[in-house]
Amino acid sequence: GGVDWPVVALAQRMVVHHQQQDLHEATIGGDAVDFLDRQFGVLHRHHNGGAQARLLVQPLGRHPVVHRAGKAGTHVLGEQQLQAVLDTQAPSTLAVMDDMLRVMSAHVTIQPSRHDFFVDGTDTLLEAALKTGLSLNYGCSSGNCGLCKARVVDGQVLKTRHHDYVLSDAEKQQGYCLMCSYTAVSDLTLEALEASSARDIPSQELVARVKAVSPLGPDMMLLHLQTPRSHRLRFLPGQTVTLGLAGAGSAEFPITTCPCDDRNLQFHIERGQGGAFGEKVFAGLSNTESISVYGPWEDYDYKEEGQHETLFLAFGRGFGLIKSLIEHTMARESANDMLLVWAAYPPNGHYMFNLCRAWTDALDNFRFDPVTIAGQNPPLEAAWAVDKLLADHPETCNYDIYLAGPDVYVGPAAEKLKAAGVGDQQLVALAV
Repeated sequence: GGVDWPVVALAQRMVVHHQQQDLHEATIGGDAVDFLDRQFGVLHRHHNGGAQARLLVQPLGRHPVVHRAGKAGTHVLGEQQLQAVLDTQAPSTLAVMDDMLRVMSAHVTIQPSRHDFFVDGTDTLLEAALKTGLSLNYGCSSGNCGLCKARVVDGQVLKTRHHDYVLSDAEKQQGYCLMCSYTAVSDLTLEALEASSARDIPSQELVARVKAVSPLGPDMMLLHLQTPRSHRLRFLPGQTVTLGLAGAGSAEFPITTCPCDDRNLQFHIERGQGGAFGEKVFAGLSNTESISVYGPWEDYDYKEEGQHETLFLAFGRGFGLIKSLIEHTMARESANDMLLVWAAYPPNGHYMFNLCRAWTDALDNFRFDPVTIAGQNPPLEAAWAVDKLLADHPETCNYDIYLAGPDVYVGPAAEKLKAAGVGDQQLVALAV
């Protein structure tokens, strides 16, 4: 029970793509092996050409190991990956099938945007799209609302999760499916709605629980909220939400995480920010508390595929909003060069310095330029930081610039940039 859909998806992907793959890392019970053997055989008979669907079982330790055999021979995956599976005390059937499905991936192209992504493992179409930073239309993500409906133009899909939403007979005949409940078993072309701007994202209301509260600096806290699985927050990078707590009022904060993880919402809250709500965060929130989330807000155009290199300029806590933009850009695998200039001041300083350095080490197209200011005279320090930026990076006026931070810094910095020749279409200034 429970193995049918991942096995079918695996077998279909393998046969449709005419590939021979070794599943040396998968350990499953004897009954599941027999089931796999039947599935491969049935699918082979229903596809022309295709790989020979034959399973070989070889005892290894206390678990049988399933091999996929074919004319191309076997491809042995890393010994370390195999050992990690064998060391598991109680192998999960679903986890095993996920490993097996990762042997192959399906390429999906969205119409009319021509955006594309790959589906790996047991991911649904919606999950795979969100992981790559696409803003496809969806609601509950659990098969109830039907907002993630898409039409299969070309290719094959497989239902992997139950959904209560009922597709009409006409929709089924036209090839519609729910992206939250189907996966790809071949390369696909889908016709689906996407958000092109913040105006396409509806306002939402949900209740999230506190997952963690931890210090980032002497006067900076990380608030981590987790939404229900069936009610996640759809948002774009750089947007804000209003957080509310009974007895502590409400306040607006930027979301500091990538929209690709719509269930885990993080916020960087500075001491003195957010009134009574902010005070409650510093006084202590327990994991039993529930936070009301309203939004998202902030209406601006993020240039997904801009013609220029991108400059992110953060002052103090503005780094949190910029972090969301950067992580989204990474998820989209943008080829544009990115420069992060973070002007920080005591006592928190560059409170996520190591993360910025890790980005620099991991990405060839990312540079990090930390700047320290005193935090005593915001207008003068903002102007000085921009002057330094222009001196260190003479090409600044050619960038698409995203500026974020407290208003006392953002206003003067924006004026200085415009005076230096940065056009209105190149600059997005967001006060947080």
